[in-house]
Amino acid sequence: MNILVTGGTGFIGSHTCVELLNNNYNVIIIDNLSNSSIEVLEKIEKITSKKPKFYKIDLCDKEKVKEIFNENKIDAVIHFAGYKAVGESVSNPLKYYRNNLDSTLTLLEVMKEVNCHNLIFSSSATVYGTPKELPIKEDFPLSTTNPYGTTKLMIERILKDISISDKEISIIILRYFNPIGSHKSGLLGENPSGIPNNLMPYIVRVATKELPFLNVFGNDYDTHDGTGVRDYIHVVDLAKGHIKALEKSINFKGIEYYNLGTGTGYSVLDLVKTFEKVNNVKIPYKIVNRRPGDIAACFADPTKAYKELGFKAEYGIEDMCKDSYNYILKNKSN
Repeated sequence: MNILVTGGTGFIGSHTCVELLNNNYNVIIIDNLSNSSIEVLEKIEKITSKKPKFYKIDLCDKEKVKEIFNENKIDAVIHFAGYKAVGESVSNPLKYYRNNLDSTLTLLEVMKEVNCHNLIFSSSATVYGTPKELPIKEDFPLSTTNPYGTTKLMIERILKDISISDKEISIIILRYFNPIGSHKSGLLGENPSGIPNNLMPYIVRVATKELPFLNVFGNDYDTHDGTGVRDYIHVVDLAKGHIKALEKSINFKGIEYYNLGTGTGYSVLDLVKTFEKVNNVKIPYKIVNRRPGDIAACFADPTKAYKELGFKAEYGIEDMCKDSYNYILKNKSN
């Protein structure tokens, strides 16, 4: 099968490409490299001994996207491409609405024109807004607290409408919780350009002394230590979840939603202390004001994904902390 992966050189996309290639799928990647590097392709090949086909284009460019579908008989699409930083989306919402919605609409229009019916969509736990109770199940009410989350929810609603209009369509929506970690080889991981928006890359840069201390956004939340609690999932587990979703989509019509998380919540300080312990480093931190758009706690009920996809996260928080640091150490010495 030929699988098109949009945003395939990004953090989650690249790990998913590895799992696809290891499961003997043919991989075609679209990425504009706005927050990733062309070197990722060599690293994917080094891990898998297989080379994905790559197109450097913007997913908003409809003519070029259509050319790719015409050149390659695409059986299914895994759609990662999009901006993803909560804080940046609050300060620059137009950038997020324009890019995330435009690129998805372009992709969907081309898929319709060429009769490609299978889509796995990279959504987010942010679509649950501030949950009334925990753990979070897929049938909980949906709302958002930031523009990034709103783009994901808007796209989910577009996909729902498409599933009603087209009885041939197969759409699996995966709501990620908080992916961290990196590939065991140390070749692939998360190293965003500029000051990181996400917690683990920031911790790692404090560990390597690139940044002097970690900002902890608020210690007055209603959690066990006052800092925000999240469901962290190893990126390799998350990538394997896409293989399970793809397997389901092949013999499925309609639309379905799955949480991809571990079902366990850890606070910011839990993560900091575990990172210090397993990597034998100190992470100095300062408590600062809460960030707009953040919520106190968010963790998944992963039961549905386990029952219907056979998906269960295998890696624990210590693995995630070890692998995140290993990636940076290996890549700093190169």
